[in-house]
Amino acid sequence: MSELVTGEAVELDLRPARLPSRAIAMCVDLVAQVALLLGAVWLVSVAVPVQDEALAAALMLGILVLVAIGWPVAWETATHGRSPGKMALGLRVVRDDGGPIRFRHAFVRAILGFFVDFWTTFGCGAVFSSLASRNGKRLGDMAAGTFVVRERTPGMRRLPIPLHPAAAAWATGVELSGLSDDLALTIRQYLGRLDQLDPGIAASLGERLTVETSARIGMAPPPGMHPVVYLSAVLAERQRRDWERHAAAARGSAPAEAPPPPAPFVPPTEPPRRENGGFSPPS
Repeated sequence: MSELVTGEAVELDLRPARLPSRAIAMCVDLVAQVALLLGAVWLVSVAVPVQDEALAAALMLGILVLVAIGWPVAWETATHGRSPGKMALGLRVVRDDGGPIRFRHAFVRAILGFFVDFWTTFGCGAVFSSLASRNGKRLGDMAAGTFVVRERTPGMRRLPIPLHPAAAAWATGVELSGLSDDLALTIRQYLGRLDQLDPGIAASLGERLTVETSARIGMAPPPGMHPVVYLSAVLAERQRRDWERHAAAARGSAPAEAPPPPAPFVPPTEPPRRENGGFSPPS
């Protein structure tokens, strides 16, 4: 969790998992699924002697669907994007905006994986789409709006946009229920490519996203807060709450209380600036 979201800034430099690591994770899951399938078939054959071939075929089909589709859906929903193979390789499925996946994301990935990516195309669909995608997405990921990231990487990852501590404190009291997944993804893409944009275009787009975001959440940036800092704070806080809510659900504890009122924001003396291809923190 801490590798995806920090307390002061959003991790914009998520590392997509590439084909070799995903293939190994898939093989680990496949071995477990085959073992489960064989065990389920043996138990059914022992416990329910069947003379009717049609009924036997129906039972076999049901077991196959439960193992091939129910297995990944159950694991990725319960663990928020981690199957046994992904756990072993240090991978996780996340939404395109970096947040934790839900049942619908896992279900779409599993359905497309069964009918398009793996079983009916013998893996060709997954291989070709992953090679063609910048983030290594297979067709199921494209349909679900997800991708697989590496959780365990050596060393510290660079945060392209360090966040003023006062902005992080201010964001903890902002109501974010109106911030949609699509807008959050747009903000993340904007922040992630900020150092590649012309300064005039970056400023104009930042202002436009700030206006749209403030209209959605009902909270304009405080005086002196730069649009880049505002958008980073909002996105970081949204992801932090997402992960805390899912962690609380996994522990079975009560959901978090309503956030307190926004803290006062003491503006930095200058906005984030370009430096060596990235951005330096505000003073």
